[in-house]
Amino acid sequence: MILLHPVLEVRAARGFALWPVADVGVGPYDFLPLSGALQPAEVGTAVLAIAEYNDVGADDDGPPRPADPVGSVLHGLLTQDPLAAAGGLRVIDTDSATTLLPGCCNGLEERRDWFQVLDGDGRASFGHDPGPCAERVGHTVRLTVDNDQDGSPVIELPVTELRRLLAGAERDLGDFHRLATGWAARHLPDHAVAVSAALARALDLPPMPPKP
Repeated sequence: MILLHPVLEVRAARGFALWPVADVGVGPYDFLPLSGALQPAEVGTAVLAIAEYNDVGADDDGPPRPADPVGSVLHGLLTQDPLAAAGGLRVIDTDSATTLLPGCCNGLEERRDWFQVLDGDGRASFGHDPGPCAERVGHTVRLTVDNDQDGSPVIELPVTELRRLLAGAERDLGDFHRLATGWAARHLPDHAVAVSAALARALDLPPMPPKP
């Protein structure tokens, strides 16, 4: 079976106490699959990860950083343009126990590159260290776990199956955004609307329509 999930790169958040967060993985960073099934603390971890990723350079030429702790953590997320979300799409072949992970400097906002494989020039890469890539060969897509490694493991699947899996990933991201919007209303009421809009931009999703 082939599984495909949108995943966000997250780091250990031990000691963070401004809103509930969950420890994800055992290393300095790991990948958190995004969907509407996350627990509230996992949503908090995801929001923190996206906020921290977009905080780099936020003090260089933007508005001054707020003095309150929550506003300070959210500063880059709410002021930077463009926004990004480190991660990408993870593909698992359960039959061969092979996993393709996004490489460094890849972002969920770049996932449209996958459609270059289906409808464009037939090839795309997704970061480095490792160097995952995808190539269309006829009616099959060949996924190489690390193009820089001789004899790298590969995953092969039909074009039609990849298209179906990519549509599922979009649904997962939309479900996550709706979940995160409700989470923000409960845990970040003073910033909820702005956080929801910023998360949509970071994930390259359409903003949620306002409630009637």
